[in-house]
Amino acid sequence: MTMEMKDSGSVVLTAYHPHSPARIPGMEQSFVQDIPSSRSPGSRKSLPRCRRINRMLSNESMPTSPPAFTRSNSQASVDSTSMEDFWCEVESIKESSEDGPEEATLLEFKPADEGELEAEWLQDVGLSTLISGAEEEDGQALLSTLTRTQAAAVQKRYNTYTQTLRKKNKHTVRDVRDIFGTSDSSPTFETVPVSPVPSNGIQLPGQKPVWKSVSSNSCLDCGLDKGSSSITEELSYEVSFSESITVLPKTREWTKSQRFKKEDSALPKFIVRKSRFGLTEVGDLSPEDMKKIRYLSLIELTAFYDALGVELKRNRAERVRRRENGLFGVPLTVLLENDQKKVPGIKVPLIFQKLLLKLEETGLETEGILRVPGSASRVKNLHQELEAKFYEDTFDWNQVRNNDAAGLLKMFIRELPSPLFTVEYLPAFITLVEKIPKIKLQLQALHLLIMLLPEANRDTAKAFLQFLKKVVANEGKNKMNLWNVSMIVAPNLFIYKGKRANQQEMQAAATTAHIVRLLIRYQDILWTVPSFLISQVRKMNEAAINNSKRQLMFDKGVRKLLRRKTMERERPERPEGAVTFPPYLQSDIPEGVIRVYAPLHSKVSMAIQLNSQTKAKDILARFHCENSRGLSQNVRSQIQSLHEVGGNIGQHCLDPDAYMLDVYRANPQAEWVIKPKAS
Repeated sequence: MTMEMKDSGSVVLTAYHPHSPARIPGMEQSFVQDIPSSRSPGSRKSLPRCRRINRMLSNESMPTSPPAFTRSNSQASVDSTSMEDFWCEVESIKESSEDGPEEATLLEFKPADEGELEAEWLQDVGLSTLISGAEEEDGQALLSTLTRTQAAAVQKRYNTYTQTLRKKNKHTVRDVRDIFGTSDSSPTFETVPVSPVPSNGIQLPGQKPVWKSVSSNSCLDCGLDKGSSSITEELSYEVSFSESITVLPKTREWTKSQRFKKEDSALPKFIVRKSRFGLTEVGDLSPEDMKKIRYLSLIELTAFYDALGVELKRNRAERVRRRENGLFGVPLTVLLENDQKKVPGIKVPLIFQKLLLKLEETGLETEGILRVPGSASRVKNLHQELEAKFYEDTFDWNQVRNNDAAGLLKMFIRELPSPLFTVEYLPAFITLVEKIPKIKLQLQALHLLIMLLPEANRDTAKAFLQFLKKVVANEGKNKMNLWNVSMIVAPNLFIYKGKRANQQEMQAAATTAHIVRLLIRYQDILWTVPSFLISQVRKMNEAAINNSKRQLMFDKGVRKLLRRKTMERERPERPEGAVTFPPYLQSDIPEGVIRVYAPLHSKVSMAIQLNSQTKAKDILARFHCENSRGLSQNVRSQIQSLHEVGGNIGQHCLDPDAYMLDVYRANPQAEWVIKPKAS
């Protein structure tokens, strides 16, 4: 079964229901019948079907009559022959779907009533308090961290929501001025100043970010060596992306800059410099803090699109039925729940890991890997055998040919009940290329979308993109460059099988291939958490702690205790024999000294005096030197990292190049623990 999810833009995404219970009439027909052609039937049969489709997208197939539809800018900017692999893959997907399993997994799509999208948005960003009217500390803490553009985005959605409710006369709606304490007729949120902040997320008084000189370890260099562009741009994580937009390109310049080329050298090279706080990867933060990163990323993405004058579209989907067991067509969360019983802490489904491992071991140098399809009958049989034998560890992987393994890998991605990049935000992925002119701006939007992904989707996507990067790195032997790989992968991620492709989907062909190209090329940047988001998480945690302290102060029992303590302090006499310690003895640890704990080492703690040049890796080296003889072989084999725990952060695995005195001053209440880094 299929359903169309339409937005008001130029793209129609067809929802993917991988196991169709009944064949829809006409589904078996080729999707090219929707497009008229001036060529004779005989000439059409002389070309492969995927090539005929591609020809129909070019003006040469319709020399005397106007085109059946207007091609998008992105499609027009890529010559038709360069997209041939894309349409061959679409045809292969269509043919494989006709012999697919019959069990159904359905998604029901409901149209949004006026105001419902805004209400869902407020809930998704952690501001349900604005809807319920409850005084929730988390919501207040979040609002206290917003920048000017972020606050404007929240206010715009809240105003739309309240105006809609007033029209419907559902109930009395709180005025935005009552919530945020503003008195002006045009209420605004109180925002945080938009000054550059260092990578830990805290702007120290009177201190400016300090940049190191460029070296092999001092920056994140994202670009492919072969055919890389000579253009190098620096990305800043210090200021929110939406605040950095000052001038919009004119409309006529917008479409001109929209065109892109398929050559790898057309992509610029981006560098992210390390500040004294280093860089933070997605897995370096605790799940609680990553949840707050997701809230802030959606607010920032909305503010970013608002600043560019682009509408942020979202789909609404409600799952009706899904498979709860097996390998293919099962939600990632269900797969991981089952796999974690076997391998605790696993983040990527075992079957997906095994397919990637098989291809990395034997398939990276196979010519045409991913592009050349395996045998349809073999892939079908292997699919059935995997479902029956995988968890019993009786499946023979030696029998799997490389092209068949690639087919199974793509099948796994296509048959996920919800797309890898989620149903909700697929229109936003398309829009970032269709409507945003510059690659740097596209990359910033893509970065925020990656931060928005659920953990299971983000970890699985990361593993997949790392594999694709290895495929491209072996281009000399497998003949698969970045654009080739992107064309093959794009329809598996963004265009669903089981339905004839329509004209809008054909328009989006080059767009989706370009998105995949950005994902592969800049993946190291995309899985690094922007420091301005970490800054806001720290401030959220600090605000929540302060709110809790204030609430505690008003507790009746606490007030009574404080009153009694105050009376005791006011007594002039002192007990005989009482001793007063000097201030320097009342503190366990002097200023600039941290106590580091290493529970897996023989020497479990050590006080370390910090100076301006002490790095996290220096502390690790000192512990390793003093504990090398007492370490077990298991501990030696693990990668140990220094973690910042508590204070204004949940848990933070520090970059080895982080300068510890700066981190300490940013979070003086933290504990410092050496333990293995989460894989």
